[in-house]
Amino acid sequence: MSIKVGSLAPDFTLPVNGGGEITLSDFIGKNVVLYFYPKDNTPGCTQEGCDFRDNFARISDKNTVIIGVSKDSIDKHNKFADAQKFQFKLASDANSDVCEKYGVWQEKSFLGKKYMGIVRSTFLIDPNGIIKREWRDLKVAGHVDEVLKELSNA
Repeated sequence: MSIKVGSLAPDFTLPVNGGGEITLSDFIGKNVVLYFYPKDNTPGCTQEGCDFRDNFARISDKNTVIIGVSKDSIDKHNKFADAQKFQFKLASDANSDVCEKYGVWQEKSFLGKKYMGIVRSTFLIDPNGIIKREWRDLKVAGHVDEVLKELSNA
């Protein structure tokens, strides 16, 4: 499925670290930074999560919540979030249904081998549930600064 900037963000409900579930539409009235990442406890994913953690207050001050999504289990998310002291929720998309809705579950290639995986991507969803901005196949370095700049322009 392909989604576009200006379209309604596909709703979902997923289990999250710390117990319970999160539903995207529960955040109508707030901006949402929805970021998809390949795997807990890997260098790039840890750096990205820590960058969001380190800027959590600045992002929250802009009426914005952060949700991280990967296919990792809740147990792995709990350990990852606790170890890194994340103040935001990590959602488990074990069946990759949400990843497919957002078009981030794609064929990847590494050392000549092809496999399916999450392409690192972030979506900024406005208070009406509309996708305001997307970053696909992004580089971690400087990414959170780009998100903050976009939130400042909102």
